[in-house]
Amino acid sequence: MGATVTQRSTSTDSTVALKDAVATKHPWNVVVWNDPVTPMSVVVIILRKIFQYSNAKATKLMMTVHNEGRAIVWSGEKDTAEAYCVQLHTHGLHASIEQDS
Repeated sequence: MGATVTQRSTSTDSTVALKDAVATKHPWNVVVWNDPVTPMSVVVIILRKIFQYSNAKATKLMMTVHNEGRAIVWSGEKDTAEAYCVQLHTHGLHASIEQDS
């Protein structure tokens, strides 16, 4: 994931190296994992509390966790993903972060 460098000539014929201003970043995903202990209703409450999700969205994510074993519940900057992961752990959920590919 390196920046592309291009060359351009200025009106004074000197060459200027330019880097692309926006390098593509891959977001970090917060993943909640299924566990046999935490009741589904509690997972919904935790997702609503931490992420401010609607009941419908939190329920949909909880069902994905239940049926598929995991769900990506948030994506974005690494620091924020880490903080959300800690909050989920504090509430007793199994969670991790992974970089999107």
